[in-house]
Amino acid sequence: MHKTVFSFLFSFAFIAMSAQEVMTPEMLLQMNKVSGKGLTKDGNSLIYSVSNYNLASNKSSTTTYQVTITGGEAQIITNYSALLADKSVSPDGKYKITTTDVKLKNITGQDYYEDITSSNVKIYTELNYRHWDTWEDGAYSHVKYQSVSDTISEPIDIMSEEPFDCPQKPFGGSEDYLWSPDSKNILYVTKKLSGVAYATSTNTDIYQYNLESKKTTNLTFENKGYDTNPAFSSKGQLAWLQMRRDGYESDKNDIIVKVNGASVNLTANWDGTVNSFVWQDNGDKIYFVAPVLGTVQLFEIGIPADGRKTSPLKQITNGQFDVGGIVGQSKQTIVVSRRDMNHATELYAVNLGNGKMMQLTHANDAVYNTLKLSKVEKRMVKTTDGKDMLTWVIYPPNFDPAKKYPTLLYCQGGPQGALSQFYSFRWNFQLMAANGYIIVAPNRRGMPGYGVEWNEQISKDYGGQNMQDYLSAIDELAKEPYVDNDRLGAIGASYGGYSVFYLAAIHEGRFKSFISHDGIFNWKSMYGTTEELFFVNWDLGGAYWDKNNVDAQKAYTEFNPIEKVGQWTTPIMIIQGGNDFRVPIGQGLEAFQAAQLKGIKSKLLFFPEENHWVLDNQNSLVWQREFYKWLKETL
Repeated sequence: MHKTVFSFLFSFAFIAMSAQEVMTPEMLLQMNKVSGKGLTKDGNSLIYSVSNYNLASNKSSTTTYQVTITGGEAQIITNYSALLADKSVSPDGKYKITTTDVKLKNITGQDYYEDITSSNVKIYTELNYRHWDTWEDGAYSHVKYQSVSDTISEPIDIMSEEPFDCPQKPFGGSEDYLWSPDSKNILYVTKKLSGVAYATSTNTDIYQYNLESKKTTNLTFENKGYDTNPAFSSKGQLAWLQMRRDGYESDKNDIIVKVNGASVNLTANWDGTVNSFVWQDNGDKIYFVAPVLGTVQLFEIGIPADGRKTSPLKQITNGQFDVGGIVGQSKQTIVVSRRDMNHATELYAVNLGNGKMMQLTHANDAVYNTLKLSKVEKRMVKTTDGKDMLTWVIYPPNFDPAKKYPTLLYCQGGPQGALSQFYSFRWNFQLMAANGYIIVAPNRRGMPGYGVEWNEQISKDYGGQNMQDYLSAIDELAKEPYVDNDRLGAIGASYGGYSVFYLAAIHEGRFKSFISHDGIFNWKSMYGTTEELFFVNWDLGGAYWDKNNVDAQKAYTEFNPIEKVGQWTTPIMIIQGGNDFRVPIGQGLEAFQAAQLKGIKSKLLFFPEENHWVLDNQNSLVWQREFYKWLKETL
């Protein structure tokens, strides 16, 4: 079987770890990472890659495999491009799409003053001067095309001299452009806004460029929120994802299809939000992935033939795991990624008739066969307003209810990100449990999977009900005899980091230690330095200088951690990335300086070259070691 292929690969990387029974930071860092490339043209096989980092050599490597979708032994392959359909090539085989950066604006000192070649300065006159972790340099990513047979002529830029990006920044890819089935048009996604409008809006649209007329048409001009991920069925029918409200990045994400020329919202009457989708190979259905009740599952929905706005919807998979994404579909089988809190991503074949899943890749079996896994328990907790809140509780391996354990309240980021059965290579519950901690992870207000109302409640109420949800969860678990109430901690990143800063002032002695990674500490300076202003405008209510805006003023005063720092007394470690433009560097530095000046035991873990995440392998290992070192010192 496929497992035997990896027994050899792991024999070296993990030989020193083979006797261990629980996860370690070093082991987590060297886990294999699986990525699906797609199904072969005949639909019979899966192509996927496995990436591995070796700590001893400080090098990474990637190997590509092929395995049939019915299971069996995987084969290493060196050249797979001919096995997969090339989506950049037009269906008629005549043209190919490329994307390149086009310099359109002067930004640098050298752009303005050619004789000053050693200057290091950027000059801006409008917003959107930086995004995520990159300063704008005046170059924009553009979609181009050229004849497959002509590799000499310059590709034709379908976006001409427009200062807009496709793929979209910072994370856009090939899902942002595609050919029409008749090869006459290229569809692409972009946000044709600039300056303040770009920074405050989510209004991306899907545009259609006609190769013959050279004209561009906005296909989604009526919608003012996100329009993304266009895809054609085998019948030539167009579908895409849409959020309705401008400025709301976590709005309900619906599937829209063109039916007899009209845009029909397939999921309008479904109380959920869609992550991603693919067409059924015969074009009669759509398969999609969406969060539900603390997990992420695979669904299907039919396509109405007569323009009706309701269609039958069916959940295909069910279990305590996350379906992370769809790799491809062939006849009665769909290949998806799957993970849970004890297992990193592997690829599975799903029987579309009965929902049964068969594991196709076994990249980390050799590791997991040496580990004692954590117990992950679903628990319902009553909130202060009488709601039932799903809370994940993760117990250490070899858990003994007769003993007492230090316990961590995990605060999720987003804030409207699903707290499902994810497997993080930083915030890894399996590793936390292996270090002897119980983890309490509540699906507080503001998370998808429990209906739109539950998901949206958090907006403009950051310090309100969801903070009480956190406390309800930890208070409920604190009743258990195996929870050591003298060793409770709270940890989190991004909005979770904000939650830690906020809880540090209102926890009333519950916690003995805090860890905040890239958390918001001061909403005023956050508003003045973050790049995606639509986020703070929507969730806070507006600008801090708008004294007539009740929601905004509450956010900048009552819900602002810096206004409550006088109540801080508990040890806190603060982690900050120097290239984090979403929650910029000042947030972490302000918080650390305040803690130090107040005489609170505190530590600053600063990564000058990391963004909102920690991506470098060696930096990641330092992160893990400092994380557990701090908890050992303070709990």
